Amino acid sequence: MTFPLEFGLDTFGDVTIGADGDLLPQPEVIRNVVAEAVMADRSGIDFFGIGEHHRQDFAVSAPEVVLAAIAACTDRIRLGSAVTVLSSDDPIRVFQRFSTLDALSRGRAEVILGRGSFIESFPLFGYDLSHYEELFEQKLELFSKLATQDTINFEGSWRTPLKDQHVYPPIADGRLKTWIGVGGSPESVLRAVRYDMRLMLAIIGGDPQRFAPYVELYRKASQQAGRAPREIGVHSPGYVAESDEQARRDLFPHFKKIRNRLGRERGWPPVTEQDFGNEIERGSLYAGSPETVARKIASLVRTLGISRFQMKYSAGPMEHAKLMNSIELFGTKVVPLVRKLLA
Repeated sequence: MTFPLEFGLDTFGDVTIGADGDLLPQPEVIRNVVAEAVMADRSGIDFFGIGEHHRQDFAVSAPEVVLAAIAACTDRIRLGSAVTVLSSDDPIRVFQRFSTLDALSRGRAEVILGRGSFIESFPLFGYDLSHYEELFEQKLELFSKLATQDTINFEGSWRTPLKDQHVYPPIADGRLKTWIGVGGSPESVLRAVRYDMRLMLAIIGGDPQRFAPYVELYRKASQQAGRAPREIGVHSPGYVAESDEQARRDLFPHFKKIRNRLGRERGWPPVTEQDFGNEIERGSLYAGSPETVARKIASLVRTLGISRFQMKYSAGPMEHAKLMNSIELFGTKVVPLVRKLLA
C-alpha cells in the first residue's frame, strides 16, 4: 500500500532565550509554541507534534493542553504528541485527553506512544523503574483496546481489572490515529506490528541508513501477520535558514549546549564542531538552506521508503524568532522542493 508523503514539525518546548540573551519564563515559552504551531499551519505543514517532558529545560509537561489551544487557533494541521510517555501515565486518561483533542480539532488528533528518553516521569508519578518494560507492555495492550474497541475488558498487574467498560468521549469518526515511537530495537518494531500501529522511527543521530533493516522487518512482519503495513515515519532534528552558512552559525552554539548537557548526564564526550558538521553531512541532522535540507530529506525518503518526515525544529535555547523563520522556510520552501525532487 502506498501512502501520500506528509511533513511534520516537532518540538519539546525547549526553553529559549529572549532578546537580552536570558532564558524566557516557561509560561512565555508555552505561548510561543502555540504561535509556532500557527505558523506551521499557515505554511502548509501537515502535522505538529509536542513532546512530553518533566525537566527544567523543557516547558511542556502537558502536551494535550497546549495542543487544544493550538486546535482553537488553526484550521487544517494535524496535532499530536512527540511522544506520550505511556509507561508512567494512565492509558485511559491518555485516550480521553486525545479523544477530547480530536473533538476540539474536528478530527485532527494523533498520538505517538513511547517510553521516552528521560526517566523523570517515573519517580514524579510514583512508578518503579524496575517495572519499566512490564508497565509499557501492559499499558500499550490496554491502549490498543481503547483505540480499536468500544467495550473494554482488561486484566493487568498494575491496576484492577476492567470488565465491559466504556470510555468517553469516543472518537467521532473512525479510530484515533496511533503510532509507536521506536528508537532502534527489533523488539519495538515487532511490538508495533503486534498492535497494528504505525511506526515512527526516532533517528536523532548517525547514518539513517542503519534503520533500513527495521523498516524491512516492519513490512515483512506485517505481511506475515496477514495485513498490509501501516505508515512509517521518521523524527529527526533540523533547522532551516536562508543559507547553509547561516544555518550552521545559528545552530551550532545551541546544538553544542544540548549535546553537552545530555552528555554530562549520559557519559558522552563533549561535542566538537567536526561532530556537528558530520551530523549535517552524513548523519541525521537536517540543517542548512532550503535546497540542502530538501535534498537530504528526499534522499531519506528514497532510502527508507517512508511516508512522513517530522523535523524537530526546536533547538535548545535558540530564539523564538529564528524558530519561526525556520518553520516558515520548511513549509513554504523545503516541502515543495522535496515533492519536486521526488516527482
